[in-house]
Amino acid sequence: MHKKAIIFHGTDGRPDVCWYPWLGERLKSRGYHVEIPHYPSLNHEPIETFLPKILSNHVFDEDTVLVGHSGGAALLLSILERIETRVSQAILVAGYATEPNTHPEPVLQPGYDWEKIKAHVQDLYFVNSINDPYGCDDKQGRMMFNHLGGTLIIRDEGHFGSADQDYPTFELLDQLIHRSGQP
Repeated sequence: MHKKAIIFHGTDGRPDVCWYPWLGERLKSRGYHVEIPHYPSLNHEPIETFLPKILSNHVFDEDTVLVGHSGGAALLLSILERIETRVSQAILVAGYATEPNTHPEPVLQPGYDWEKIKAHVQDLYFVNSINDPYGCDDKQGRMMFNHLGGTLIIRDEGHFGSADQDYPTFELLDQLIHRSGQP
């Protein structure tokens, strides 16, 4: 099998912003096949109709690393719950599993089968910030960690990239993926 990484942008994001292209290049240089898809309807279309499109557009296997940012991290919970295999690693950056603020969050499910999610990922990381302006904060990270275990990393770095926060590189993610023991 060939090691692969799929990086999911956040709500209203694009593959060419934040740290996504930088991380993609870093992983390619280490032999990963990298996908950074563009999903404009992420967190605008209900997860019930959006998730089947995601599942049909990508192949998930034991050599897959999933990285999601904000709405893309919330999406990873649904992906991990639904896939029939165990991926190597998932990193949820500024992730959340409950509504983080007063805006609608169609990417969220009403509830999650935490045991199924846990069974479908070998190595799980949550990277959240104490001062996330959108509410995708350390409390969200702690809640997911309490349900799923893994590793919770709390920083003081806002949303890790947004229209108001330039964040072109993310060394921590590169190190976490490197450290995961990928072949």
